[in-house]
Amino acid sequence: MTVRLRTDAGCPITRHAKHRMDCRRITATAVDAALTYGREVPTRGAFVYAIGRKEVKLWLELGVDLSNYSGLQVVCSTDAVVLTAYRNKDFRMLRRNCGRGRRNPLRRFSNSN
Repeated sequence: MTVRLRTDAGCPITRHAKHRMDCRRITATAVDAALTYGREVPTRGAFVYAIGRKEVKLWLELGVDLSNYSGLQVVCSTDAVVLTAYRNKDFRMLRRNCGRGRRNPLRRFSNSN
């Protein structure tokens, strides 16, 4: 996998992902927002970062407007390379443990690590 392209924040991105983003009119800024503020779900040997209505509501209360990115899903490899990005408001395939338990989306930003 050759990686020469990067998002605005410097995240590596494949040519396939760049092509798909261009076709789907998804900006590098939108991908960066998903990687920063989206929920992280391990799935099929990769990680999906998704911004849904819950993330939009949560981050709006904290002063970040993600309403333009609702439904955005970004697939990354285990070594943090963006593989593809698409819009899909159906998050059923991203459920962890059949919907049991909740995870704190702010855990990445806490100082307790």
